[in-house]
Amino acid sequence: MRPSLSIDQLFLVILLVGVFTMAMRPVTDPDLWWHLKTGEFIAANHHVPRTDPFSFTRAGQPWVNHEWLSDWLIFKLYQYSGLAGLDAVFGAVLTLALFVVFLRACGSPFVAGLFTVWGAIASAPSWGVRPQMLSLLLASTFLWILERTERNPKAAWWMPALMLLWVNLHAGYVLGMALIVLFAMGLALEVACGRRLWAEISGQIRALGIALIACCAIVPLNPNGLKLYWYPFATVRSHAMQAYIAEWFSPNFHEAKFLPFLLIVLAIVVFMASAPRRMRTPQLLLLMATTWMALHASRHIPIFVLVAVPVLCGLAEPTFASRVVFRRKSGHNVVNQAMNYAVLCALLVFATVRTRAVIQSLSEVEAQNFPAEAVRFVQEQHLAGPILNHYNWGGYLIWKLYPRYRVFIDGRADVYGDKFMDQFAELYYVKKSDWGARLNDYGIQTVMMPPDAPLVGALELSKSWSRVYADSQVVILTRDQQASSLR
Repeated sequence: MRPSLSIDQLFLVILLVGVFTMAMRPVTDPDLWWHLKTGEFIAANHHVPRTDPFSFTRAGQPWVNHEWLSDWLIFKLYQYSGLAGLDAVFGAVLTLALFVVFLRACGSPFVAGLFTVWGAIASAPSWGVRPQMLSLLLASTFLWILERTERNPKAAWWMPALMLLWVNLHAGYVLGMALIVLFAMGLALEVACGRRLWAEISGQIRALGIALIACCAIVPLNPNGLKLYWYPFATVRSHAMQAYIAEWFSPNFHEAKFLPFLLIVLAIVVFMASAPRRMRTPQLLLLMATTWMALHASRHIPIFVLVAVPVLCGLAEPTFASRVVFRRKSGHNVVNQAMNYAVLCALLVFATVRTRAVIQSLSEVEAQNFPAEAVRFVQEQHLAGPILNHYNWGGYLIWKLYPRYRVFIDGRADVYGDKFMDQFAELYYVKKSDWGARLNDYGIQTVMMPPDAPLVGALELSKSWSRVYADSQVVILTRDQQASSLR
């Protein structure tokens, strides 16, 4: 007998497949490539690098590789399944993170699904094959566990176990501890305001306090030891990262990609003012903190979504429930079942076609976003190093050219530091008159930059440099002695 497919089951499948299809996207993150090379390094050498092996400007300098386990996993996935497999696995990670958000949303599954998809669209600009997505899944899981402690305080013991994994996957582990603190503070404020009795939450507070202490004690259980305690805070305080790296900028609401996030914020304000339900204090503190984070740096919008979607669903549910009635017809009606299965098949066909198209475009997208042809030219012509490269291409050059060449700079901004990042910006934009002396100081023999880089124009006016390669994406210039040997 053919199993019946209810409208609720169909809706859940549509939600999961739809989010997964959204998450399957071409690889454009410039940091993926150095993550791959780092994972390859760890797999080949059986240890985590503690000094920088990839650049000539920071060679031998300390490197707190807080993502070492993510790097190893990314490389192993790539080794066995290529970019397509990586894309699929991280698509599944994002889908699972948002599925947990859906489970936390109260009321009608249709309303919860609507806001979950809305949250997915708002956070999609930050998605990609990157360790940050693993951190997002763990943060989503922490929020689910925190809410479960209302009924079962012992659920808090899952958090230290997950923290042991988190501190080795990504420095975003500090978010997990912040969630515990904010949630516990919210419970305490409810008691202080007379909304709850201490006896009702004493066991929960005690469990959260013990879990927090355990999480703090677990942090040094990583290859970097105690250094990981202060690493996240040093990163957040970096002025260069916030000045030069787009995802650390505040969201620009003139850009269409940030409008879904803005609409969620506005919707929460409207429903807070008009909804009969009052938000719980822990929810309010978490919402305030994550809203500030998202407004401070667009990379934090997905974290805001984890908190905001269940909050928005809880506020909006009474309004939707009073105006919308979802009719569920009998699951045994033959016509209804046929329609349900037809919709399911159509969705799966669409998802398959979309996924296949993304996979087939991976090589093309790589060539469009990274200097693939220029790298081949460097390899074939054996251009002399050191090479001065564009910041966004550093990771790609590490993946393709290391160890034959080492990079000037790459996406590991924490390795290079604020002062060096400022110096690179001055060189790129030719802000100081001694830019030529700086090239000499580093012994630069080859320059790989975008055609519109101010440094390219300055070098082409110089008598010491010549263009040896150019396409719509890259210009390669070498010192004249080397250029003449290529003619």
